Amino acid sequence: MIRVLIADDHEIVRKGLKQIISDTLGIEVTDEASNGQEALDKIKQTNFDVVLLDIKMPGRTGLDILKDIKQFNPNLAVLILTIYPEEQYAIRVLQSGASGYLTKDSAANELILAIQKVASGGKYVSASLAEKLAFYLDTDKEKEAHELLSAREYQVLLQLAQGVTIKEISNNLNLSSKTISTYRSRILEKLNLKNTAEIIHYAIKHKLVE
Repeated sequence: MIRVLIADDHEIVRKGLKQIISDTLGIEVTDEASNGQEALDKIKQTNFDVVLLDIKMPGRTGLDILKDIKQFNPNLAVLILTIYPEEQYAIRVLQSGASGYLTKDSAANELILAIQKVASGGKYVSASLAEKLAFYLDTDKEKEAHELLSAREYQVLLQLAQGVTIKEISNNLNLSSKTISTYRSRILEKLNLKNTAEIIHYAIKHKLVE
């Protein structure tokens, strides 16, 4: 039996996932969490085979929790299930130790296949993501400037590009406004940009936001 923990802040999403999984023999949702810290606490107390982890949750983000999960239990399979398109986060979370990446508009049967694959020790990515990974890993390809940002800088970049204010980002990431402003300055320097308007233009040009 594959034991699954669902970590998502939306109850209706958790119920929907439980319903999909309950129709499949050999997979069982044994617990759920409404935020990242709750998920981490339960992982430390109970044995799971797969964690379905959202990126955007109250308090600490899924990216932060993923890092802590892999430090606590490197062998635990973490399948990222999120609204964010592959272009935004997929490569980063896989580099951080995730076993797979799915968007929430994926078909139910794809979710089941992904759970089974990562539970057996494999990696699960869509065909389109596999192509992106192959291109990314091409040693002859010069990496884009945003690919050299830290995980936190990248999070701030995406939110700035979506028009989120410094204060709102500080609330979202549980960091001070001063810290977010520092990240913004680093982003501008690393991307050789002058202001937030240029950050927005850069993100749109590189298809990091829609």
